[in-house]
Amino acid sequence: MTVKDICSRLRSGCVIVADGAMGTMLQDAGLPTGASPEAWLLENPDPVRGVHSAYVEAGAELILTCTFGGTRTRLERPGLAGRVAEVNRRAVEIAREAAAGEAYVAGDIGPLGEFLAPMGKITYEQAVDIFAEQAAALAAAGVDVLYIETMSALDEIKAAVEGAQQAGAGRPIFATLSFDQHGRTNMGVRPEQAAEMLLALGVDALGANCGATLEMTEGAVAKMHEAAPDAILIAKPNAGKPYTVGREVMYDAAPEDMAGYAHKFVALGARVVGGCCGSTPAHIQAIARAMADVA
Repeated sequence: MTVKDICSRLRSGCVIVADGAMGTMLQDAGLPTGASPEAWLLENPDPVRGVHSAYVEAGAELILTCTFGGTRTRLERPGLAGRVAEVNRRAVEIAREAAAGEAYVAGDIGPLGEFLAPMGKITYEQAVDIFAEQAAALAAAGVDVLYIETMSALDEIKAAVEGAQQAGAGRPIFATLSFDQHGRTNMGVRPEQAAEMLLALGVDALGANCGATLEMTEGAVAKMHEAAPDAILIAKPNAGKPYTVGREVMYDAAPEDMAGYAHKFVALGARVVGGCCGSTPAHIQAIARAMADVA
């Protein structure tokens, strides 16, 4: 698979099934509560590879590297701020091994975990540099796509896109936000605002991930489609609402529920569909089967 393949496939109307949750799956595989998955994978590559492999076996054609917290701001917490290139490179290697030529590998870029100025201390220019550092590491390691996700502020996602454009060596850029507050992100961004800005920035695909409910993600994708009817959209929602049973967090959407929503997302212009928190290989398998007649 090549970089050209994924963009040309999406532009032709093909649907690509993406993977599901990484964090919740790793917790089930032994990741200690509160531990950094990015730090953990350096000593525990097998469970990470196992999660990737399970999604590929379930039918995912696009898997995200275990680098959601791979910026230096996030890696400072486990003491790895000086090892950004190493952590991201190793994560890509693990994903590539699991993909085995059967799936695209997307370099996952998550939020910085800190506010940008004036609410926080990180300037916009510093944010661009931080995102560029991670994007350069992911591109050098050979990802097919740079995948920015779970953003909530326009300035931060713009900085991430700019950093990816500067350092991504021409890789396609996908970008999604999480809508969970009355149809907006927790920083008040409306889906149509995000779609218009991301299109102007020149991203290759855009959309919604995570989110409070499946219905809310559906609403966000619908508004993005209305604002940008020709855009390639992404829908990667949580497996419904979380709830607790004892100390365990569960999600209320069954695989067949996710498969049903995948059809709704595709009808609204989504060409990349998958899952986020709480979703498992069973959810992705159901989505892949549902998409077999439209992919």
